[in-house]
Amino acid sequence: MLRQSVIEALESLASNKMRSGLTVLGIVIGVGAVIALLAIGQGAQATITGSISDIGTNLLFVMRSQDQEVRVREHLTLADSQALADPFAAPSVIGVAPMLMGSVAAAFGGESTVTQALGVTPDYAPVRNVEMAEGSFISEEHMLGRAAVVVLGPDTVESLFGRREGVVGETMRIEGQPYRILGVTAAKGGSGFSNEDDQVFLPLTTAQTRLFSRDRDQVDMIIAQAISADAVDQASEEISTILRLRHRTPIGVDDFTVFTQRDFIDTAQSITGVLTIFLGGIAAISLLVGGIGIMNIMLVSVTERTREIGLRKAVGARKRDILIQFLTESSLLSLFGGLIGILLGWALAMLVGAIAAASDTDLNPAVSLNAILLATLFSAAVGLFFGLYPAKRAADLEPVEALRHE
Repeated sequence: MLRQSVIEALESLASNKMRSGLTVLGIVIGVGAVIALLAIGQGAQATITGSISDIGTNLLFVMRSQDQEVRVREHLTLADSQALADPFAAPSVIGVAPMLMGSVAAAFGGESTVTQALGVTPDYAPVRNVEMAEGSFISEEHMLGRAAVVVLGPDTVESLFGRREGVVGETMRIEGQPYRILGVTAAKGGSGFSNEDDQVFLPLTTAQTRLFSRDRDQVDMIIAQAISADAVDQASEEISTILRLRHRTPIGVDDFTVFTQRDFIDTAQSITGVLTIFLGGIAAISLLVGGIGIMNIMLVSVTERTREIGLRKAVGARKRDILIQFLTESSLLSLFGGLIGILLGWALAMLVGAIAAASDTDLNPAVSLNAILLATLFSAAVGLFFGLYPAKRAADLEPVEALRHE
């Protein structure tokens, strides 16, 4: 019976090719949109979490508390960073790098750009694994002498000089003041706010006195490096204990925050996960619209085939047989739409990936099996749900009244 119902459903759909094709189109667009947006969302999540992972698995970031209810007693200072570097007080910490941060205007010749300036110490290079493409990084002599020297990221060099090499020894201006270029860092990749190639590095003492207005030996952030990824939690406890003692904060009222790479990854995954579900939910609305189209066409089909239904019931067809026949037709419509929609969604995801690659954007949409199964099952459920009422209406027709229908 099921085989016969499928054959009859295919014959019925084939007799109205244009109408069936337009009905299927709504499901195709819905399934394709769901798969494409889920793939783009997963690709964006992988890109963001990958960028955070590249920072390093054993790094900790110490900043002032952002809790509005906590009164910040003291800023983070150079003395705090020196205390964290004590191997006896923090044996799980092997590197500490205090930082100052801010946006500056950099210029050379007739070119200018706005970039992020970092006031750092020589310890920043080993902690963040900074490699030099040419020249050298900031040294202790530059710190002591508050030297007007700078190390540039490759993107900043290209913006100002139109090339990425041969700039060591040149003099550029930052906020109108002259600085001698010490070196250029090796490219790490990135874009937007996370572009580590579009930065300038200055001695922390120079940044304090020339660029950023800060109190005493205040710093904006302290980056600490644990001895291993497994020791990150222990290092976090040691850092918190040292700063609580130095800042004399009450228990449970820290005026600082310690973030780990895992915290950043969890936050990023949570945000991108919500956005992916949100985008998928919006795309699923088009599936509902396609389902309404199926119901509309099936109701028209019931009206057109009233005499046929009456004749079938008159020769012995049961109510269940009519119900199965029309449910089979609506299910086939949604199934065909789902299969074609999978191909459309995959093609759209690949197209977005190609456009991203052409524009040097690190985005690789990932079409997962879960997304395909979800879209396919949802489209089949839509076909059954919206085909149920027309099928029941057809099955409830009285044979005598159906045969009298013109």
